[in-house]
Amino acid sequence: MQQLTIRIPEEYFSKIEQIAKSSGLKKSDISRMAIQKFLKEYSNEEESDLYSKAKRLIGVVESGIPDLGQNHRDYFIKKIKGTK
Repeated sequence: MQQLTIRIPEEYFSKIEQIAKSSGLKKSDISRMAIQKFLKEYSNEEESDLYSKAKRLIGVVESGIPDLGQNHRDYFIKKIKGTK
């Protein structure tokens, strides 16, 4: 295992300490978990398909409205008028 030394803002350090105290984990464990999550999320190997990379940018995924792309003008007008 390799060692890594980083400098972080006091605000982050305080939050990590609070989480460590409340969870019973070590600060280094929390840091490793955060790095692991970051690497998994941004790894090309883990999310190689285009949909997985772009799903947070696609309106239907975020809005839950299946025909938003086709009827965006109608939804926009309803939103402005305050009707459903």
